[in-house]
Amino acid sequence: MAFNSALYDDIIDAFTVDTEHLREAAADFRQDMRLGLAGSPDSSLRMLPSYLGLPTGAERGDYLALDFGGTNVRVLLYRLEGNGKYEVLSHVAKPLKVDGVYDFVGAEATGEEMFDFIAALVDEAVSGDHATPYLLGHTFSFPSSQTNINDARLIIWTKEFAAKGVEGEVVNDLLRAALVRQGLSNVTPNSVINDTVAVLLAAAYINGDTKIGAIYATGHNTCYLEPYTGTAQPPMILNMESGGFSKLVPNRFDIALDAASEKKGEQRLEKMVAGRYMGELFAMALAELLGATGRTYGFTSVDLGRMLEDVSEGAEVTTKIVEEMTGAVLLSEDAVRVRDLARAIVVRSVRLIAATFVGTLWQITAGGEVCPQHIAVDGSVYEKMPLVKETMMHAFSELLGEDAEQVDTILACGGSGLGAALAAAMTEHG
Repeated sequence: MAFNSALYDDIIDAFTVDTEHLREAAADFRQDMRLGLAGSPDSSLRMLPSYLGLPTGAERGDYLALDFGGTNVRVLLYRLEGNGKYEVLSHVAKPLKVDGVYDFVGAEATGEEMFDFIAALVDEAVSGDHATPYLLGHTFSFPSSQTNINDARLIIWTKEFAAKGVEGEVVNDLLRAALVRQGLSNVTPNSVINDTVAVLLAAAYINGDTKIGAIYATGHNTCYLEPYTGTAQPPMILNMESGGFSKLVPNRFDIALDAASEKKGEQRLEKMVAGRYMGELFAMALAELLGATGRTYGFTSVDLGRMLEDVSEGAEVTTKIVEEMTGAVLLSEDAVRVRDLARAIVVRSVRLIAATFVGTLWQITAGGEVCPQHIAVDGSVYEKMPLVKETMMHAFSELLGEDAEQVDTILACGGSGLGAALAAAMTEHG
């Protein structure tokens, strides 16, 4: 059975963002930024202060970094050598949960047990040195309220974390107490940052000319250096929590995905662009084409990437993936169409994110000339998904014209650790 051509065209159209809508998204994003800066409740962007500017490039010394963004926790000892150079002196990484062995994540665990485990990793990273003074920067990638660089209070656990006694607490206070119990009173946590902020700090240290940092992976978020032009306030990195941007026109698949999600009406942009949701959107659209509306299939963004890597005339890889996941055997012409559907979903994702980057650039430049600029991006979708970089640059050209030549995106892989070390150094000398 061949696909219904009219239905197929309608679905592709639903995932297409033309230049006009791209420009509207960029303008609306900048407007939400301005509303957020003014404290307006009408903004869907949080505009959270990081209490940090950009590194100068002169940061030097040995600093510890704790990267706590999920089940796997990393502790690194960096030697910052200035001018974008650094050395990793030690690196310790362990999961907080090993099935059948230990679990510091679940509801039976306590915050004290969790941070004692982390403190032991710090001890290992410094090779049991309980004398040399160390400052520690902490990348903590959970929803937190923050009133200064060191005062991050966990609002609520996410990512299936449930350890008792941490929500509502200042995470570095818990860490500091654990370090003391470990005999590491020589280690002082002095900063807490979001992973997106860490990406920007790391990229700006290495490359310069970088004022925007983003995560493009399972989830999505962006931060930037707000210039605060014309005010007495110094420039500061703001974490926009941009996945929550809501001034968009969702299609019927977006609406259905949101309605079935745990937090309806929230993270609207993220649900349209992030790796976690691409496979779901694809599955819903494919189910319609197969005459099985409402069926759920377990497609992921990795599957979409495999389809896009397949350049064979008959889209044989796509045929195989679809048969494995759905049991349906596609005609070769329909397999090509399904591959094009995957392409449409990925391209829409990239174009919408590009629009938010351009809106951010407009804010940074106050609508003026765009200077040479890197946009630092970390994350599996940006790193591994076909078509991302070229689609991003094409969208920049549509919106910025000749100024697009001044802008590019760079992979900032592993920025969470280096960014945390830089935060520690900058806080020491700030």
